[in-house]
Amino acid sequence: MTSAWQDFLLERGARIEAAAVGHFGDAAAELRAARDGGIVAPLDHLGLIACGGGDAQAFLHGQLSNDVKQLTPVRSEYAAYCSAKGRMLANFLMWQEDQAYYLQLARSLLPSVQKRLGMFVLRAKVKLVDVSESRPVLGLAGRAAATALREFFPALPQQAHQVVRDPANGTLIALPGARFQLVAELESAKRLWRKLTAVLRPVGAPCWEWLEIRNGLPLITPATQEQFVPQMANMELIGAVNFQKGCYPGQEIVARTQYLGQLKRRMVLAHVAGEVMPQPGDELISSALDGQASGMVVNAQAAPDGGYDLLAVMQTASLAQSTVHFKSADGPALSIQPLPYSA
Repeated sequence: MTSAWQDFLLERGARIEAAAVGHFGDAAAELRAARDGGIVAPLDHLGLIACGGGDAQAFLHGQLSNDVKQLTPVRSEYAAYCSAKGRMLANFLMWQEDQAYYLQLARSLLPSVQKRLGMFVLRAKVKLVDVSESRPVLGLAGRAAATALREFFPALPQQAHQVVRDPANGTLIALPGARFQLVAELESAKRLWRKLTAVLRPVGAPCWEWLEIRNGLPLITPATQEQFVPQMANMELIGAVNFQKGCYPGQEIVARTQYLGQLKRRMVLAHVAGEVMPQPGDELISSALDGQASGMVVNAQAAPDGGYDLLAVMQTASLAQSTVHFKSADGPALSIQPLPYSA
């Protein structure tokens, strides 16, 4: 069953794949546009939880890896939600509007994460609501995107994580990689889509996922739940972990990993040739470990020039000492690429 937002997009040429917009008729050309031009994408592979109530800030501060008390209406941040063992159950882009906090995560995880968070509300004045259907999210990239957005937001956010709001047009968040995310009420989103697609190419969610991968930004999905402590997925490098804040689930293990242990696995950006698209959770094999797994795919998408770009958590020793292959010892070798931030 499609939503009212997806029905709107279907009327405009969208092709739905795996419950999200896969493309608008030419996936390869859309991917090239994501690399070279101005694009706008419906991000319906992501879900949105609104957390409201008088105790919302204190509640989230006690559940997530980042300092929610430092979040303001003009700044967003990344955060992780961990198990008691310090393994990530989900990761979020988070921002504040009025008295509510918004948690954006993989839509496939939203029901279970919302339920788990709800178990800890107890008597707190907190309400968790899935607002994914009523507040569509658009992703925009390319120089033309900034020009197009100025019609609706005369003062654009200039640095990653800055947030501006307009009563008629919604919330605009600047993201790493000179990109933007626009969140609006359903009817406003429809109006904005009509205007933006007059000057920007509409593309499917896979194009946006590819941009996230190239920017070194992981998305935890069902296949990778509870596989990584935040540092394995570079979460502290993208500002998603605050080591000075108080307790949250898994905090002791996350802190111990940071200060006492030597991290043996790290997330890398890589490219792999071939016709088989890597999937989250797929194993990667090191030639130095006698065919044993040395890593796991976090996210992967088709690359504009062929093959696939991916984020993978790898044993650091195997990266330094051997070649890493996709799924089997005789599978295609990974080519490690530089991340846009320092480890």
